[in-house]
Amino acid sequence: MDALTEPWALFLSLLDMALHLDIHLRRLADDYGPLLYLILFLVVFCETGLVVTPFLPGDSLLFAGGALAGAGILDYPFLAASLAAAAIAGDAVNYRIGKYLGPPIFDKNHRLLRQRHLEKARDFYERHGGKAIVLARFIPIIRTFAPFVAGAAGMGQSRFLFFNIAGALGWVLSLVSAGLFLGSLPFVQAHFSLMVYGIILISLLPLLRAALRRRSGKTGGAAAAPPARPKG
Repeated sequence: MDALTEPWALFLSLLDMALHLDIHLRRLADDYGPLLYLILFLVVFCETGLVVTPFLPGDSLLFAGGALAGAGILDYPFLAASLAAAAIAGDAVNYRIGKYLGPPIFDKNHRLLRQRHLEKARDFYERHGGKAIVLARFIPIIRTFAPFVAGAAGMGQSRFLFFNIAGALGWVLSLVSAGLFLGSLPFVQAHFSLMVYGIILISLLPLLRAALRRRSGKTGGAAAAPPARPKG
């Protein structure tokens, strides 16, 4: 029974933390003071740099951090700079892991990372280019795996670095600034959980749209497939 209840308790604990990040961060600020910057740095670094931690808060954490900056608890320039550095460093490490460990994992036909996924990633980056790294910053889960796949797919290091920095700056500055300006509003302070729900929903919309497009494409493709041309 414990084997079932412990993961569920962990999930509920993580969910509570995600929905009430402002409260938890305020407590951490009271308990640890300036060390809160280091804690936030490590969370963002792990969420973007390790494929085993995609469950860590990303968008909501940046927004909550910005809200604390708006309340005068954190320093906005230092917070934005440190989190941008964490996002850049995390993606860079993830890219390196994918570059050096990705191909062997694909070759072994791993249960989660297979060779056909690598081929699809190569094709994706050939068609869409580096903008995939930038856009992935705003999509949970994909944000964690995108740099790993980019490294495994052979994206050039200097090219990846450019889009890594551009994506990190856009992601961090937009969400931290949103928290800075919106977090001081009484409505947002009273309904912070709803704001977190909204951020999560908006960030998941691209995944939902892609899933619906694939589903409709399969249905339409099967229905409208032209007859095979006879040979000769």
